Amino acid sequence: MAFELEGFDLTRFVNDTLAEDLGRGLPGGGRDVTSESVIPADAGFAGVMDTRDAIHVAGLPIAEAFFRALDPDMTVEILVEEGASVPANTDLMRFEGNARAMLTAERSALNTVQHLSGIATMVAQYVRAMDNPGCTLLDTRKTIPGLRQLEKYAVRMGGGSNHRMGLWDAAMIKDNHVLVAGSVAEAVQRAVAAGVQEIICEVDRIDQIEPALQAGATRLLLDNMGPAVLREAVALVAGRVPTEASGGIDLDTIHAKAATGVDYVSVGRLTQSAPAADIGLDFTPL
Repeated sequence: MAFELEGFDLTRFVNDTLAEDLGRGLPGGGRDVTSESVIPADAGFAGVMDTRDAIHVAGLPIAEAFFRALDPDMTVEILVEEGASVPANTDLMRFEGNARAMLTAERSALNTVQHLSGIATMVAQYVRAMDNPGCTLLDTRKTIPGLRQLEKYAVRMGGGSNHRMGLWDAAMIKDNHVLVAGSVAEAVQRAVAAGVQEIICEVDRIDQIEPALQAGATRLLLDNMGPAVLREAVALVAGRVPTEASGGIDLDTIHAKAATGVDYVSVGRLTQSAPAADIGLDFTPL
């Protein structure tokens, strides 16, 4: 089955990424000068992609698309499912085909799988540290420009869920919106009057909760509150809307904050700061 994500054009992503690496449209560009000068045009390789780390896997079908873009006849075998947890030294993919195509696509394919698997792996670490099936781990909009759909896909492969996909699918009223509007209540009321159905309102003080709820907020983001204050906030909300803890959350603090009764915990570093997984490719001449 072809790899599909809503709002993501795989063919365009692959073509644009390869064009960048090959320098298409630039003086002297449009080719892999090393492979063309060193590797015979008809040479063949067998390759294995493997992980040197224990990881949660994400991005293998995209890697396949890079190789097939340069050698449509390449034989590709994906050995593990997306989202799978695998130990170090696990083979992820095997392939055979044109050697130049493999070498040209290698870095684009590896960069993608390393980045997405790194995100999925960090997300899985946070899910384990949270250790709370009643609370949902969310990402944020802190994504690399142009990679949001892929990075949020990787979050799902690690066991997390997605917050807003962008600025269009929900209103999120934050401190700067409140500053311009004059108050939490006024900001929320303006969104309600505009016909917005989902209105997430950030509050960083207990006394902002009731005005936000009375004005029509459909979810509260409880920002930079410690566990004791979060419990107080959740008790005050009393189930009227979902609650989300955000800010100051890392592997050391997530369990305590999730245990306060909030429905969600959002963590920006899942996409902003995840290290790349150590994944490599080894080739053998045919």
